[in-house]
Amino acid sequence: MMKQYLPAVSIILLVPFIVFSQGKAIVKGMKISKSVTVKKGNYKIDADDNFQKPVLIIEGNNITVDFSNTVLKGSNTKKNPDEFFGAAIIIQNSKNVTIKNLKVRGYKVALIARNTEGLIIDNCDLSYNYRQHLNSTQEKEDLSDWMSYHQNENDQWLRYGAAIYLRGCNKAVVKNCKVTGGQNALMMMECNDAMIYNNDFSFNSGIGIGMYKCSDNKIMYNRLIFNVRGYSDGVYNRGQDSAGILVYEQSNNNLFYKNNVTHSGDGFFLWAGQTTMDNGQGGCNDNIIAGNDFSYAPTNGVEVTFSRNIIIDNRIFGCDNGIWGGYSYQTTISNNKFRYNKRAIAIEHGQDNKISYNIFYGDKQAIQLWGRDQQPADWGYAKYRDTKSHNYIIASNNFNSNETVFNLIRTDSLNIFNNIYSGYETLYKTDTTVTNLDTAVYDEITIELSKDNELKIPEVEKPANPFKNVSAFAGKKNILVTEWGPYDFRSPVIWNTNPTDTYSIMKFDILGPKGIWKIKKIKGVKNLSSMTGEFPDSISAEVIKGERTDIVLELEYNGETITTPTGNSIPKGKASSFSYKKFFQPINWAVNFFTLDTSVFNPVKTNQLFAPGVRVRPVKMDTVTKLDYTWWSGLKTADSTFSQFISVAEGGADFLKGYYEMSVTWDDAVRVYVDNKLVLDEWNPTVHKFDESPNKRIKLPLEGKHSFRVEHLNLGGLGVLALKLKPVQ
Repeated sequence: MMKQYLPAVSIILLVPFIVFSQGKAIVKGMKISKSVTVKKGNYKIDADDNFQKPVLIIEGNNITVDFSNTVLKGSNTKKNPDEFFGAAIIIQNSKNVTIKNLKVRGYKVALIARNTEGLIIDNCDLSYNYRQHLNSTQEKEDLSDWMSYHQNENDQWLRYGAAIYLRGCNKAVVKNCKVTGGQNALMMMECNDAMIYNNDFSFNSGIGIGMYKCSDNKIMYNRLIFNVRGYSDGVYNRGQDSAGILVYEQSNNNLFYKNNVTHSGDGFFLWAGQTTMDNGQGGCNDNIIAGNDFSYAPTNGVEVTFSRNIIIDNRIFGCDNGIWGGYSYQTTISNNKFRYNKRAIAIEHGQDNKISYNIFYGDKQAIQLWGRDQQPADWGYAKYRDTKSHNYIIASNNFNSNETVFNLIRTDSLNIFNNIYSGYETLYKTDTTVTNLDTAVYDEITIELSKDNELKIPEVEKPANPFKNVSAFAGKKNILVTEWGPYDFRSPVIWNTNPTDTYSIMKFDILGPKGIWKIKKIKGVKNLSSMTGEFPDSISAEVIKGERTDIVLELEYNGETITTPTGNSIPKGKASSFSYKKFFQPINWAVNFFTLDTSVFNPVKTNQLFAPGVRVRPVKMDTVTKLDYTWWSGLKTADSTFSQFISVAEGGADFLKGYYEMSVTWDDAVRVYVDNKLVLDEWNPTVHKFDESPNKRIKLPLEGKHSFRVEHLNLGGLGVLALKLKPVQ
């Protein structure tokens, strides 16, 4: 139940008297300190390969820079987005700067602003800048694609690039801007009292809007769909810490209102921060999440953890978890609509939460509440905070066609009353660890819950409707993650719909704008069900069995104007190519695993695999044709589990002549030899400062028989080792 008071807060922009310098051309190293209109054009200017020397520096007060829809393009000798470098524009130590009508592409970061109050960014298109080359495939996730945003005190977020990066910019306004085909759109650090509205930050491979130590901001009327990675429909749904909205580390009192945030890794991802993890203090508290659509997230529609917040009147359909609220306390969850989630609301170790006036339909579990019997002894949060699961009010909700309504474990003191139930299989799934479950009706609580939530919604000029055509992409099946991020439906694609089937028949959807397609080239398959057709379409093909998998389907598209995944436009009626490729070169690996105790002998420090003069025997042996291991909790043998261990893989294969890309993912150290020659030396884990699993790609000329040797160390915790080969096109 929600009332809106419009206008409760108005935006008043004080515009100083501006004198424009007309028609200024952009040159590298240019500094702007007064208002200017840029001479319109397409400028191809590389920045330096760091953020110290951008193309433009803007510094001063009361400046308006009108870029006249100028296009500024960087990294002009580079082809792939993961090679893009430098910053296009840096704004610093300024006040009341307005940037408008700007287009930037091809940089690691399009625009950086530091210590600038009253910054306005209006009507800018900062699409097709840096993004990582993803290593995950439809068949298997690669852990090197996981991102980590847990630290940003030293601008660590910049390693992922961004369209806009703001630090220390209070009272900023970002409006009417577009970012697509990148990794991160808008990233904010220590920014307060901002207005972010009417933007379209969609189809990026990382984050739509990210916030770290940011409070009292208003995020409204934005389209933030398909900010996603780490998903293969029916195979894995990991998200890999992508999100439409990311809120981290002591970010409080923000309003998130009427944003369309569907099809993102998490729709909304809030984490209290390492400060709270260590000392139990603070959190990301008193944020209001109202009137948004967080549907079709591979993982969580809304994740709010270790904090106190208000979640009201949102639409959350078809997610793994509608709301994941681990360690949430004093949180209100009211008037939301849940449908077809695996779990609509899942909260572990929550306290004093209220769940009321929500509608649940078709969720496998409507509400799951639980706690573990103990917490890690060395965890600061658990030392200073109550972590028991207790004190819930669950009232006046409507539950329809849920397999299980309540799944409760180790939870105390629940008031559950005035709910409507229909079509369920199990109403209560509980055990003896659930205590003081009270179903009596409490009128005073009912009256309190029925009070309207009085939201103060700022007035903005011409608020956008981010929910327009919302049904066009309904369902997670529309998340198609390519090697460069989510498919955006603006160009043709051929997509394998049964990637993990072992049958000889492969099935494909042919998707894209209206037009016709025809097969131009095939390799490795036969008996195609069709050789030409109209969009959309489906075809099948029979795999030709052989020693290796080397499949190519090259097609031609002719139809409407299209925009390629790199942002290039191909006009209507001009033919263009698109393709599907799959390659696998089996290598007959013999893998031996050995115990390791770095307190006795450390291969990293000695640069030797084993201690001199010591005879070693493997504790486990394996034979595989693909080197692709993940050890979540150590190496398990029949007799024991080893947190530290050595693996040595040796194998060989016969290659057709050509150049091959070898991609290696590891954690913690690895060395690779080809024909006894060291080609990859990553034996020092401290080189990789962040907590992602590293990946390296190497180009190798191969022909005929070649031998491989891979030496790998796992020093504790997560262990990863994967090696892939594919022809270089």
